[in-house]
Formats: sequence, C-alpha cells, structure tokens
Amino acid sequence: MIDIKADSRKVILGDTFVALRGVDGDGHNYIEEAIANGATKIIAEEGSYSVETIIVPNTRKYLINYLKENYNQYLKKMKIIGITGTNGKTTTAFLLYRALNMLGFKCAYAGTLGFYIEEKINNLDNTTCDVCDLYSMMLDAYEKNCEYMIFEISSQGLSYNRVEGFLFDYVAITNLTQDHLDFHITMENYAFAKQLLFKKLKKKGKAIVNYDNEYKNYFLLEKNNNITYGFGGGDYQVIDYHMNNLGTVFKYRYQNNVHQVVTTLIGKYNVYNLLIVLIILRDIGIKEELIDEILPSLYAPPGRMQMIKYESNSIIIDYAHTPDAMQNVLTTIKEITTGDIYVVFGCTGDRDRTKRPIMTDIATSLAKYVILTNDDPHNEDPAQIISDMITNLKRNNYEVILDRKEAIVRGINLLKGNDVLIILGKGHEEFMIVKDKKIPFNDYQTVIEYLNYN
Repeated sequence: MIDIKADSRKVILGDTFVALRGVDGDGHNYIEEAIANGATKIIAEEGSYSVETIIVPNTRKYLINYLKENYNQYLKKMKIIGITGTNGKTTTAFLLYRALNMLGFKCAYAGTLGFYIEEKINNLDNTTCDVCDLYSMMLDAYEKNCEYMIFEISSQGLSYNRVEGFLFDYVAITNLTQDHLDFHITMENYAFAKQLLFKKLKKKGKAIVNYDNEYKNYFLLEKNNNITYGFGGGDYQVIDYHMNNLGTVFKYRYQNNVHQVVTTLIGKYNVYNLLIVLIILRDIGIKEELIDEILPSLYAPPGRMQMIKYESNSIIIDYAHTPDAMQNVLTTIKEITTGDIYVVFGCTGDRDRTKRPIMTDIATSLAKYVILTNDDPHNEDPAQIISDMITNLKRNNYEVILDRKEAIVRGINLLKGNDVLIILGKGHEEFMIVKDKKIPFNDYQTVIEYLNYN
C-alpha cells in the first residue's frame, strides 16, 4: 500500500494527500475530508492547513515525481503489459492473465473485471484507476512475487494521465471503432488518446497493432518495435478459420511457417484477441507446443459470450455495448445457430447518443425480435434514450420494456426450440446506475434465478 493518495476517501492514518486539479473537480475542496480521514501531510498549490503542508506549483507533477522516485524501482523488476482498444481489451487481457499463470508465470491483472492476483481481490471504479491506485496495485503484485502485471488501459485513463510515469514492456491495441464520442468528440481525438499508450514503451518494449484496423497508422510509431497481426496482412496473418458451436479453429502464418490454433472461443473477433495473447507468449520465449497445449483450455471471462443452456435453447450474456461489438456478436451467433435469435439490450445514459440508432438498426436487422430496455441510464431520462434508439428505425420487430428484469424474462419466454437469446450491454456488471444510485443487478444472476424459480 502506498502512502500517498489523491482521493480523500481512500486516505488512512499517516497518509499524504495530494490535492489535484482536474476536469471533474478540485482536490483542494477535499483537503479537510482527507485530514479527517487521517492525512498527516498535505501537498497543495495554495492554502494553509492544520497538518504539515507543502505548497508546490503543480501538484500533479509533484505526485508523478514522488511515485517515480519512491516506487519505480519495483516496477522495473516486473514485466508491465498494457492493452487498449474499443472492444476486446478485457477478454484479451484476461486470457493473457490466465495463460501466463497456467504457464507458471505469476501474473496480476487490473481492469474492467477488477483487480486479480490468483483470485479476485476487489472491484475497481474505472477500467483504468487513478495513478495512485495503479501504483498501489503494482506494489501489491510485486510483494506477492508477481512477474507480470497486465493493465487494461482506457482512452479516458490516458487522457486524464492516469498512467503517467509508467513504462510498458508490451502495449497492444485490439481495434478502434465508434465509442466515447461524447468525451472525445471525433474519432481522430479518440485515436490520439489511445496513441498516448504507444509512447510509453520501454526501450526494448514491443507494440502490437491490429493490421486490419483503419486507424492502425496512429499506433505504428516509427520509433517503436512494432508487431502486426490480422486477416488482411501483418507479421501474424490469419490465412484460414472456421467455427461451430463448440469453438474455432484457425491457421496463421508467421515467418513463412503455418500454425494451427484450436480454441473453445467462438467468433472472428476472438481470433484477433487470441492473436495478441499468442504473440506475447511467443515473444517472451514460450515454446509453440506449450502454447498449443494451453490455448484450448482458455475460456472467456465473465459476461463475455457467457452461455446458459435452457432446454434446447441457449441464453448468451455479453458486454457488447458498441455498434461494432454488437455486429460481431450477432453475426457470430447467426453463423452457428439453427433457430431464431432474440435480443435484449439498452444504451447507457449520458454517453454517445449517435451510436444508439445504429445499434438498434443492427439488432433489428440481425435478430428475429428485439426487446429494448434500460442499461445504466445515469442522469438521463430512459424514455429519451429509447427515443434516440428508435430514431429513423425502418423495422418494427421490437418492443420496449424498461424494467430490465421483465425484459429478460420476456426474452426467455419467447424461446421455443434451438433458439438463442442474447442479452447485451452489461455483461459482468453487478449494478444498474440510476442517477447517483447503484442498484444491485446482474444479467447472469437474473437469468439463473428465473430459470431455477420456474
């Protein structure tokens, strides 16, 4: 546990509190709360307080320098991996975390699913936490003898300098597609935010880039040691793949040699995710036969194509919450199912409104029937979200049930035989966020409870 904090709520007795100024607020407003929680030293840009106080020109620079000077010695003793991308970064990071541990390399993971060392330690407030929390997790991993630390890195985390001071042994991007435009405004801004990660490589670090993504040139920086992967080309090029409801088999070419991979994961997008995993495993020196041995044992993390069998039907829970992710999931399921496809999904409030009608258009075009419902409305009127979702919609194969539990139950009751119900948007999440309240809710538990009850 590090002894310096930028969040007054996390301060314990003896800590130093740094008052940071940012887009969302001013840490100087929380100094008294930090002192009440036990802070014995304050780092600020102005003011006088009841405990030892140091006034500096820029508290953020002070914090980064302090963390570097006191804790970077530990970071240098571990391999640090950062994975970013609009879709797939959670699956990729968690698959790599599992693979390294299976191979005997003790590895920690921090991202959307929480903080893990061997098992889950706790949930995290953001995909990429504040820099103090990142250092704290790194130190915890080091003290528990981890050789590797894998971080999911979000564009917001990069924009807010949450990984400032970190240098990575590997950075990778899964893809870049429309999302977070409420924050970044344009795709170019979004790409430049992601690009920041690729400027944080160690001297001998490797940058792994999706060859097929239209924004790849933002990440193929000249100074980096780049490795590319994809179907259309790249150092690791997929030359064949096929799938069924049991999994996927694909072949890729690397250095004029062809290799085959067998996995229980389904979908072309999971081929991309696995390619990053095997590239890093190969690059650190794992023999091909060992990689071939463990890949079939890797399974998707919670809320990522999580399947529940219901009589002859299947119910699938997935975190897909962007147009590209929804398209990938529905197209994949359409290829392997013999029955009808039903979808339950909603769109998050206070986020990019432009993607809402695009997602409904995709769902209603690829599924037999769609139930529109709540996701996390935050501070937005759910009726307005639904209105956005059906703007200029050309099909009428949908209904609206705002209560997400009722929507899921309705979807289950539509299943007849060999059908598939796909519940999208929340995946592993354990809460519904309505205004300032976090209401307990989990898609998987809702399905299981209903099926057991009936």
